[in-house]
Amino acid sequence: MNRITRLPGNRRHAFLGAVVLLVVATSSVSAADDGPHPLGVTTEAEATTASAKVGALFGADGAPGGDHFCTASVVHSKQGNLIVTAAHCVGSGTLWFVPGFRDGRAPYGVWKITKTYVGDAWSGDQDENSDIGFAALEPVDGVNIEDIVGANRFVTGSKTGATAVTVTGYPDSQDTPLLCINKPAVETGAQQRIDCPSFTSGTSGSPWVNGDGEVVGVLGGHEQGGSTPDVSYSVVLGDAAADLYRTASGL
Repeated sequence: MNRITRLPGNRRHAFLGAVVLLVVATSSVSAADDGPHPLGVTTEAEATTASAKVGALFGADGAPGGDHFCTASVVHSKQGNLIVTAAHCVGSGTLWFVPGFRDGRAPYGVWKITKTYVGDAWSGDQDENSDIGFAALEPVDGVNIEDIVGANRFVTGSKTGATAVTVTGYPDSQDTPLLCINKPAVETGAQQRIDCPSFTSGTSGSPWVNGDGEVVGVLGGHEQGGSTPDVSYSVVLGDAAADLYRTASGL
């Protein structure tokens, strides 16, 4: 059985097994322009309520002992069981999500993906302008992921670069997440970019979260997120992303 740490301030449900309460700071590092980190500098993400919503994706070899290959994060849904990532991260086969993964440990449990959602443009032609996907998670001991770590809001139609965002992701070469704060910029009408060093392979699916706790981008899109470690991309979250979210979230 997976041992789960429940963050304070979320809905309470009884479930079997031990629950370890972790006291963490409730202030978000998800950044306004005068946030606690300089813009465009990548550091190791601290263990906070904000970073607990972000986790690593693992394949059929299991988690947390196997190799992780992408990043995902919890977003609000009717069932409380939804994560968002890049569409190119949710192929076939058994996948697992480990929120707050750090140094080989799974402080908030290991969650099995039961269903994935991608748009028709991605499933048909793998259109890079549609590189966003969602996945539903199986409950653990009758409890959903949102009850444990909370969730960010998934928001479409935001103006690119209006505010700074926090990007949190897991390079596949290390077992601790990286964090960078910067302002996105327009790349094309369907793509946005951000300058954040060291976001290498494995960080696809990393959420771009503004200071209001809203996901306004997901690392992916152009060149499946970028061909260099210093510049990353996201599709612009517009009508297609909104439709996909409504289908996946049940809202």
